Amino acid sequence: MKQSYILSLFLFLSLKAFSQQNPVFPGYYADPEAIVYNNTYWIFPTYSAPYNQQVKFDAFSSKDLVNWTKHSNILDTAEVKWAKRAMWAPSVIENNGKYYFFFAANDVHQGEVGGIGVAVADKPEGPYKDLLGKPLISDIVNGAQPIDQFVFKDKDRTFYMYYGGWRHCNVVKLSSDFTRLLPFEDGSYYKEITPQSYVEGPFMFMKDGKYYFMWSEGGWTGPDYKVAYAIADNPLGPFERIGTILEQDPQIATGAGHHSVIKIPNEDKYFIVYHRRPLGKKEAHERVTCIDELKFDKDGKIIPVKMTFSGVQHPLK
Repeated sequence: MKQSYILSLFLFLSLKAFSQQNPVFPGYYADPEAIVYNNTYWIFPTYSAPYNQQVKFDAFSSKDLVNWTKHSNILDTAEVKWAKRAMWAPSVIENNGKYYFFFAANDVHQGEVGGIGVAVADKPEGPYKDLLGKPLISDIVNGAQPIDQFVFKDKDRTFYMYYGGWRHCNVVKLSSDFTRLLPFEDGSYYKEITPQSYVEGPFMFMKDGKYYFMWSEGGWTGPDYKVAYAIADNPLGPFERIGTILEQDPQIATGAGHHSVIKIPNEDKYFIVYHRRPLGKKEAHERVTCIDELKFDKDGKIIPVKMTFSGVQHPLK
């Protein structure tokens, strides 16, 4: 009788653990950047805490999008001497065997020290070293606070960085060693590409030759945070807003936004990696990282995402 009870309890707990995968790992983490490095899935999030405690980054890796390993303190203010607090929203990319980690720090305003920095490592899990010893971008250009950067490698190997808070979005071109900005053909270094209702959190991916540009709207501390998108024929737009694809669900969570998108290697299968605020949580930093499937209709439009507690149900190889 006792053995039967223990077996039943084990099966119940195993089923529960398997069926509920969101959030994907414990702790308050936000602004998740997901990427595939060498057949391993990685998530690089913001450590979600009050500003003065946001002095480090952790990373998480997985072989199957279900079981995650934590890599603690891959970059912190001890390494980045000019960063004091509010280390936010990583963007990561590999180039020529090096791993680059872009981040924002200090919640910078004009005339202050802070903005978008770059770090580099020999492995995805670091440790990362400050590449420049100063921010790559620190000025307020076109009204865009230098935060929420996303680095995108185009099909011609050009590197673009989309960034910006305060309801303005810029795009810049980066050198391949990520140490400087390059001019556009007209000699300018910054182009504003702000779409309708943009607030922050830009992200870009390509599918079937089209550029899918995505961003967050609403207030990041409130329940109405959400994700919208546009589709364009080139990386500079114009980006005409199509609609919202991720938002709060009173049965699941509020404040759903600031996301990234991951494609399963060798499959036409996509997932959206995002943060949301669990029901009953009200503090700005009470955010958790989740994953749900991203699907498209026959015309290539994104089908609005249904948030779940189940997340990725079956381990992916």
